[in-house]
Amino acid sequence: MKKIFWFLLVILGLASLTFAQSGRRIKPIPGTASPTGTQKEIVTTEATPIVTEEAGYSESAPNAPISISLRNRKSEKDKKNKEKAPPVATSAPPTQSDDDVVKIDTSLISIPVTIATRNGNYVPSLSKTNFQIFEDGKEQELAYFGTTDKPFTAILLLDVSGSTSLKIEQIQDGAITFVKQLLPQDKVMVISFDSGVHTLLEYSSDQTALETAIRKIRFGGGTSLYDAVDVSLTRHLSKIEGKKALVLFTDGVDTTSRRSYQSTVEEAVESEAVIFPIYLNTYLDSIGIGGGGNGPMTSPSAIPGGIGGIGGGQSMGANREQYALGRRYLQDLASATGGRIYRPENNSRSLNTAFEAIAEELRSQYEVGYYPNAEGQSGQVKRIKIRINRPNLVIRSRDSYVVK
Repeated sequence: MKKIFWFLLVILGLASLTFAQSGRRIKPIPGTASPTGTQKEIVTTEATPIVTEEAGYSESAPNAPISISLRNRKSEKDKKNKEKAPPVATSAPPTQSDDDVVKIDTSLISIPVTIATRNGNYVPSLSKTNFQIFEDGKEQELAYFGTTDKPFTAILLLDVSGSTSLKIEQIQDGAITFVKQLLPQDKVMVISFDSGVHTLLEYSSDQTALETAIRKIRFGGGTSLYDAVDVSLTRHLSKIEGKKALVLFTDGVDTTSRRSYQSTVEEAVESEAVIFPIYLNTYLDSIGIGGGGNGPMTSPSAIPGGIGGIGGGQSMGANREQYALGRRYLQDLASATGGRIYRPENNSRSLNTAFEAIAEELRSQYEVGYYPNAEGQSGQVKRIKIRINRPNLVIRSRDSYVVK
């Protein structure tokens, strides 16, 4: 009997162990209902907001992550300046003056915000009371609110390197379509780039002058894309207050810049401008089997002087890896600033539609600003979330900034 008793105990123990293992908790699959059913959530793809319907509000979601690791640019500059600085004399004791007092300068964090319905219609007439803003999960007090009727300032940055020369009429027509959407208070600067960066017209609201500048663009060799982005952000848009944007038309391939992918994406993160890249796929043209959207198939040998041969620089033979890098770069610029990348079809009508859509979005943006409740350390990345007290809205804005 004892043997039978112990045998039964062993059997019961094994059964208990098996039941315990088979009863492990399994993480719920995203998008499925929670056991309690207390929250209804729509799980969406990158760069599309999460909408919490039950709470009666909409929230911005994190943008697609950028593909580089951000560096502490301020610390690097301070270190270089410290190394260059002459030694400080210490023979006399320091005396305190107004200049010796540490002054804290908390900058206004300004964020353009696009709000639309799920059908793509922009939402006008919202007020300050409809908005909440959070930094690292903590609500901030809105210090500035700009409505959609505020004018905007934009830079049209046009790639005129050899790889885009087959699209010259499309580029000009699309850029002019953008200009025709301007209101009297809006201003646009026109910049082109090949191996160099060329300012064709300073900020202007004169549509005739803008169209004349666009029609005068000329193509050259090489592609200094990173240099052009750097010039646009640091020399020009950094001096502009209010709504501002960089509308960048390019295939994304860089061949002759002094600046780098890394440094210019970091500048985009630090900028208050929104970047709207319009991606022109020139890969088929680059290998001589595309038609350029302008009639019969055109090969590189049909272009006078050879593409990229003017002054040396970009070759039409850019490989797949370079084009993949270019697409990733444009996506990083859009994600870092709360913009959107456009990929029009290879025809003038589609390109015009892209330019029109960007102009309409800029006119429909709100702008909110706040002074952070808590100071951050230089180089620290702060996360931002926008909330609107209405459900089922699509909200797009930058989702972070770097403390300077």
